[in-house]
Amino acid sequence: MTDQMNERDWYSDANATFGDRLSAAREARDMSRSMLAKRLGVAQKTIENWEEDRSEPRANKLQMVSGLLDVSLPWLLTGQGQGVVAREVPAARHEVDGLLDGLRTARAEMQRAAERMAVLEKRLRQALSA
Repeated sequence: MTDQMNERDWYSDANATFGDRLSAAREARDMSRSMLAKRLGVAQKTIENWEEDRSEPRANKLQMVSGLLDVSLPWLLTGQGQGVVAREVPAARHEVDGLLDGLRTARAEMQRAAERMAVLEKRLRQALSA
């Protein structure tokens, strides 16, 4: 197979696991792991475990996943039935996703630093008033 064919068929019936198909369906719906977890009422780590084939969802969650991601239950389980159509992600999209992740990380670091500064300021005020 060519590299292009491998890229397009990486979740084909012959090659994919349940986790591969779940991940592909989630990404095709532009949904993050955390978004799917929230909609299903499970932890994000649970979705990660499913996508990494470390565990599988129970029947009631499988049905919900199928409906939320608009794929058939047989496709999720076996790769046969109504699934997702492979699409190419522009290279720029990967760069944008990386930049957004960097911004989120920086924002969280700034928030932690502001909280530390507030604690230090409070302690300084207490020391000055004593």
